Amino acid sequence: MSRNLDTSALRAVLAVADTGGVTRAAGVLNLTQSAVSMQVRRLEDALGVQLFNRAARKMVPSPEGEKLISYARRILALNDEVLMRLAPQQFDAELRLGVPYDIIAPQIPGILRDLSMGYPKMRINLVSSYSKTLKEGFQAGEFDLILTTEFPPPEGVEVLSKRRLVWIGSPDQRAATLRPLRLAFKETCFFRPVAHAALDAAGIAWENAFDGDSETVVEATVAAGLGVSARIEGQVAQGCVALGPDAGLPDLGASYICLYDSGHAKGDLADALRSALRKGYGAAS
Repeated sequence: MSRNLDTSALRAVLAVADTGGVTRAAGVLNLTQSAVSMQVRRLEDALGVQLFNRAARKMVPSPEGEKLISYARRILALNDEVLMRLAPQQFDAELRLGVPYDIIAPQIPGILRDLSMGYPKMRINLVSSYSKTLKEGFQAGEFDLILTTEFPPPEGVEVLSKRRLVWIGSPDQRAATLRPLRLAFKETCFFRPVAHAALDAAGIAWENAFDGDSETVVEATVAAGLGVSARIEGQVAQGCVALGPDAGLPDLGASYICLYDSGHAKGDLADALRSALRKGYGAAS
């Protein structure tokens, strides 16, 4: 029949080896000295070897003990890893946050990183979607807090800031000179009808350079110089640049970043998240 090693006894052996004695090991393990000695002796009896020699009032591992200690560290490391990965996670606080695609960077990664340092056992369930979808989820009780980009802002909503909309293109700006102007917007993008209306009013012909529902592909299309798009000022994607007045494109007006708060989230973490969102997306940011 197969035999099993007692992990409690293995921990006792490691503690004695690391501290050099039963007394210190008992303090580390929060056990009595007799309990530690009994666990070591039980393991010695099971294996039929002596694990420690006494030298100058110190417990020194025997050659057999050194071999066991090497295995014990690996066995206990795997044991602890299994327990950590499979045991239900316990969180001090959990919040549900929704943020639109176009304003999730660069603020949200920094906000979450800073919060995790102060609240290491927190969990924030972050959902990135369109403002319209986030508002529908908020009304259904799916979120504690959401940010939106809107124009104009609804009454009764906390407005964090008013930001200009800017055209974005590749660094060489070559797409901005093409006519008809090639546009890269997702079909559901909030800024798409704004751009269409501004171009129509300015008498600039345009055509779609992108059909699909991927923000990553939109940004790649713009960065490659195959089209232009629009973003909130300060939220320009990597590889793209904001196009100035010299690009000859019409003004797009402004958008408002709004905060919806259900009021259900309580505690220090919720207050810290609210404060971080106001600071990160406020008028002075």
